[in-house]
Amino acid sequence: MISVEHNLLHTGLTSVQGPLVFVRNVQDVGLYDRVEVIAPDDSVRAGRVVSIAAQNAVVEIFQGTDGLSLSETRLRFLAEPVQLAVGPGMLGRVYDGVGQPMDGGPPIAAERKLRVDGSAINPVRRDVPREFIETGVSSVDAMNVLVRGQKLPIFSGSGLSHDRLASNIARFAKLRGAKQQDFAIVFAAIGVTFDTAEHFRREMDEFGALQRIALFLNLASDPSAERLLTPRVALTAAEYLAFEEGRHVLVILTDITNYCEALREVSSSHGEIPSRKGYPGYMYSDLATLYERAGRIRGREGSITQVPILTMPNDDITHPVADLSGYITEGQIVLDRDLDRRGVFPPVALLPSLSRLMSKGSGKGMTDEDHPALASQLYSSYAQAQHLKVLSSVVGEEGLSKSDRALLQFGERMENDFLNQGDVRRTLEDTFEIGWRLLAALPNEVLVRLSDQQIEQHLASFRHGG
Repeated sequence: MISVEHNLLHTGLTSVQGPLVFVRNVQDVGLYDRVEVIAPDDSVRAGRVVSIAAQNAVVEIFQGTDGLSLSETRLRFLAEPVQLAVGPGMLGRVYDGVGQPMDGGPPIAAERKLRVDGSAINPVRRDVPREFIETGVSSVDAMNVLVRGQKLPIFSGSGLSHDRLASNIARFAKLRGAKQQDFAIVFAAIGVTFDTAEHFRREMDEFGALQRIALFLNLASDPSAERLLTPRVALTAAEYLAFEEGRHVLVILTDITNYCEALREVSSSHGEIPSRKGYPGYMYSDLATLYERAGRIRGREGSITQVPILTMPNDDITHPVADLSGYITEGQIVLDRDLDRRGVFPPVALLPSLSRLMSKGSGKGMTDEDHPALASQLYSSYAQAQHLKVLSSVVGEEGLSKSDRALLQFGERMENDFLNQGDVRRTLEDTFEIGWRLLAALPNEVLVRLSDQQIEQHLASFRHGG
């Protein structure tokens, strides 16, 4: 489909709308082909073809359309997809939203170029996600296990401490039993403020974690079209690290809601018919093109695990972004505003949180053979404590039985001692010790999820002051 016309500069802009330019009299152009846009001041911007109708095309400009004019802007259609140069040395670097180094270092020594709009993993070649990833966060490691190859999003609210949690996971996470050089982090900040971007960069550098991280930063001041490219560029880098270099890669994407807002803006500029809350009707399939790039491939050493973070407007878990993400991913970690107000960090709400693949990464041979029972008992006792908290506000604590009062105190200690860990990394063994110690304060009649042997083995020493 390559034509000599691709080597020529093309004029013929009919209109500019938001991040899009509309071009007429275009031939031999493919969907998502890369485009160079030469502004009147001779600066060059990158773009791609997003729509074709007869001899008319719509081009999405990643660096924005400010300063472009209909008569003086020229375009060069390159007859190739948008690509990312990949090669050794990608880790320990900071990139902008389109994958260009922005840390003052040299360009990447490109071994090859990969399409950024990569496809989902073929279901026939998918391997089952398994093997525990230790995040260093007790509420995740004990109660909502993250498994290698999983997609486990964090549902947050505006103003909550999800950015702080994201940077902690990036610094703390490791794959137990794997060499340090075999585990890598790809961190993509989408539509964040300059202060937040600097916080991410400074934290990774300060704690020595940057050497195993590829950090992609898309600022809120950057054009909205660039936000649509950032997660795809980051995932392309992750695919190279995982399936070419054989690493186990954890991808953290924050904030997916900013990505969806950009998708809505571009869709509106394109004149597409909106769906729920103004988002395009294809947002589900668009999000799937991101989430389904996580996983394991049978016969390959590497893997990609995703922790996308999204903010729910008005803390509404039925909002389209959270709702659609929940259908595609394998569980969710939900952050709670009330816990955040009380100074609990991370403010993870245990009851609505879930990891659907927890059984694949916990238990004998992976974490501990008594881990599932411990998690089940902690969850059950905490759920009873939340119910008794409401009941005691009506009848008073004096109206509760002795075992009920013990459960009520357990709920408070669960939040203050187990959930609330600040910025300290906890090993899995530390987390288990705290969990067993909390359960030791409960009478045996409420420990219905534990066997007599587990009670004797794990709780006796705490009860006897050991």
